[in-house]
Amino acid sequence: MIRVKDPIASIKFYTEVLGMKLITKSDNPSGKFTLYFLAYVDKVPESDEEKRKLAFSIPGVLELTHNWGTENDADFSYANGNKEPGRGFGHIAVLVDDIQAACARFEELKVNFVKRLQDGNMKHIAFITDPDGYWVEIIQNPNKGTLPI
Repeated sequence: MIRVKDPIASIKFYTEVLGMKLITKSDNPSGKFTLYFLAYVDKVPESDEEKRKLAFSIPGVLELTHNWGTENDADFSYANGNKEPGRGFGHIAVLVDDIQAACARFEELKVNFVKRLQDGNMKHIAFITDPDGYWVEIIQNPNKGTLPI
């Protein structure tokens, strides 16, 4: 689970930039937060019950938590784990079939890069950030190209 400041921006990033689908969400009024569950799936069921079953029965589901009101505070941000304070969490990783094409698309979409393919010694991986500054490692599917490590 990662916490997000603005669920609209985060869901747009994970669905439109990374190609995940929003499976379901769960509002929790007593705790003043909403949980969003996203994954790489071909189809999202229509019924709420089937959506919930899917979210908890497949591997690789990303859970986003939005604490209500954070989107209205211009100074609010979460520690992304890659800088002080709050160093610890590193990143999530996403496997792509064509890393060159994926990175070119991210450039076109003006996604923030932490590391482009041509940067540094590791020319086979890239890092981008989501709207909250969490790092997302982009790696090549080894069944479609070279091994990522």
